[in-house]
Amino acid sequence: MHLSRYPRVFLAHLPTPLERLDRLSAELGGPEIWIKRDDCTGLSTGGNKTRKLEFLMAEAMQQGADMVITQGATQSNHARQTAAFAAKLGLACHLLLEDRTGSNDANYNTNGNVLLDHLHGATTEKRTGGADMQGEMEKVAERFRAEGRKVYLIPGGGSNATGALGYVNCAFELVGQANDRGLVIDQIVTATGSAGTQAGLVTGLKAINANIPLLGIGVRAPKEKQEENVFNLSLKTAEKLGCPDVVSRSDVVADCSYVGPGYGIPRADTLEAIRMFAELEGILLDPVYSGKGAAGLIDLCRKGTFKKGQKIVFLHTGGSAALFGYDAVLAGEASAQ
Repeated sequence: MHLSRYPRVFLAHLPTPLERLDRLSAELGGPEIWIKRDDCTGLSTGGNKTRKLEFLMAEAMQQGADMVITQGATQSNHARQTAAFAAKLGLACHLLLEDRTGSNDANYNTNGNVLLDHLHGATTEKRTGGADMQGEMEKVAERFRAEGRKVYLIPGGGSNATGALGYVNCAFELVGQANDRGLVIDQIVTATGSAGTQAGLVTGLKAINANIPLLGIGVRAPKEKQEENVFNLSLKTAEKLGCPDVVSRSDVVADCSYVGPGYGIPRADTLEAIRMFAELEGILLDPVYSGKGAAGLIDLCRKGTFKKGQKIVFLHTGGSAALFGYDAVLAGEASAQ
């Protein structure tokens, strides 16, 4: 699979590390747990969106854009990484931030990723929860185009067939790292939300016949909807790669048991996962994506779904900057212990 045929801006710090989590594995007493550190991709504390933006921003520049517009939740990791990428490339960046949690906490609304958005020079607008964010982006884009801007729209999470190429590449990278150290991977686990990360991974794994199952831990949508979104994007990604139908519906699996009250609202198992990774491995998770993904991983280990002797890779999607918007939640959880 020759990804060099697609425009790409090489800014991510790759390959990201693949590390064994000895203390977490010992604590859970089950499988051998490894972590793929996509929190280490560079650009403003890193995260999984940087891989996608290498392809998306290259497409934007190829089309002559001088501004990018994207959308996400208030504490969007994707928005922050887009702002950082735009700053690096000298493009204007405008962000639409959707209030999905209804939080009135000052830190949630101005600290963490929001603080970094503005530090990178991005401008922002807010929208109420449940808004048609794609439609809102289109309207805002028309406004800027009327002012003479050449606008490139990036979907939420960078999740289209172009962005998913970043995780096709990650699949190749991860399998190469495993091959180089004789690591037989029994399962990959990652958080799944806007679908691009899981779709890119499953397409890449199938394209090289890796025979490694992938489980997405959902952070927002119900299982049926999440799997449908991922599968549909996988089909588009495979078609873009020139290997249509390489992904079957049965290859796309999501467990949405750990969403809790809703997107961006962590429950007790998310907070426990954040503390376990921090205290046992010195690794920071976030309360929206990686924390919920890790909560699923931990629970499945405790239930015996992942068994002793198996080797499980958790793909860390980043997002630790959001912790600074959740200080009240974390402090409340600590005082309740």
